[in-house]
Amino acid sequence: MSRFARVVATGRHLPTERISNDDLLARLGEAHGERLARFEAGSGIHARYRAAPGEATSDLAAAAARQALARAGIAPADIDMILVGTDTPDYPTPATSTVLQARLGAHQAGSFDIGCACASFPTALATAQGLIATNTGVDTVLVAGAYLMSRHTADDDPMGFFYGDGAGAAVVTAGDRPGVLGAAFEADGRYADYWGIDAGGTVEPASAAAVAAGRHRVRVKHRYPPEVNETGWPRLVRRLVARCGLAVADIDHVIFTQINRCTIEHACAALGLTPERAVMIMGEWGYTGSACVPMALDHLLGSGRAAAGDRVVLLGSGVGYNMAAVALEIGSDALRANPG
Repeated sequence: MSRFARVVATGRHLPTERISNDDLLARLGEAHGERLARFEAGSGIHARYRAAPGEATSDLAAAAARQALARAGIAPADIDMILVGTDTPDYPTPATSTVLQARLGAHQAGSFDIGCACASFPTALATAQGLIATNTGVDTVLVAGAYLMSRHTADDDPMGFFYGDGAGAAVVTAGDRPGVLGAAFEADGRYADYWGIDAGGTVEPASAAAVAAGRHRVRVKHRYPPEVNETGWPRLVRRLVARCGLAVADIDHVIFTQINRCTIEHACAALGLTPERAVMIMGEWGYTGSACVPMALDHLLGSGRAAAGDRVVLLGSGVGYNMAAVALEIGSDALRANPG
C-alpha cells in the first residue's frame, strides 16, 4: 500500500520588535534615503521584525513549531523526525534541529538541518515526503524554516532593509491520499560567491582579523542577473507541474521567495498566472529568507483564500544559488487547523 505525505497544520512566529522603513531610515541617515526608496518601490517591503538580543534561530523555530503542533493536536512525543531549514543556524555545529528537538521535548525524534538558504523549506518538505513514503517507522515529521539574518547584518548596511526575522513550521503526516504531489530542484554553484558570509567556516575560520574587516557579516558582492529568478522560477514551475501530471493553469496559489514583489509579478506574467494567485507577505514582514515560504503558506491557510483541494506551488530560491519547488494539495484538515 502506498504511503503519502500531507501537511495537516502550520504555524508561524514573528519577534515583537517591528521596524518600519521610517525607523530604518532614521538609523541609517538621510544619505541613504534615495536608495531605500528604490528598495521599497521594487520590493514592496514596508516593515520587518527583529529578534531580541539573546534570541536565537532555534527560539523562533520553537515558537512556530509549538503553534503548528498545537493546531495539529500532536504532542512532541509523537514526532518521528524534525527537519530545520535555515542558513542562519544557532551554531556551525551542532545542528539547530537538535537544539529544537530538546527544546520541544521530542527526545525520541531524529533530526537534521537542511541548509540551502531560501530553498531550504521546500527541500525539507520534499525530504519529509520521501521519508514518509519509504519508511514505515516515520509517520509524523515536523518541518521548520527559520531566519535570523539580522544577527549577521552590520547596522550601517543598507541591505539590512530587506532582512526580517521569523519562522514558519508545518506538521507533515502519513496519509492514504497524496498531499505533497511532487518536487523539482535546480542549482548553479557558479553564483556561490555572489552573496554570503565569508568568515566563520573552514575557508576562513573566525578570527579577530575577519571580524575587524567585517567578513563575518553577510554581504552582497555581486547582483544576480535578473534572469536567475525571472526566467528560473517559471522554468522550475513548469518542470514541477509536468512531473506531477498537472498544467500551470491547475495552480490555484503560488508562493515564491518573498524578496521582491516585482520579480513575483514578472514570474506570474511569464506563467500566465494572475498576480492574485501569488501570496505576498513581504510588505509587513520583510524578507524572511529560509522562513518566508512556510510563513506565506501559514498566511494562505488562514486567509480565507484557500479551499480544500486547492493546489499550491511553493518555490524557494536563494544564495548558492539553490532553487526548490514543491506542489501541495490543500486538505480540509489543514484549513480547519488554521483559524486565521
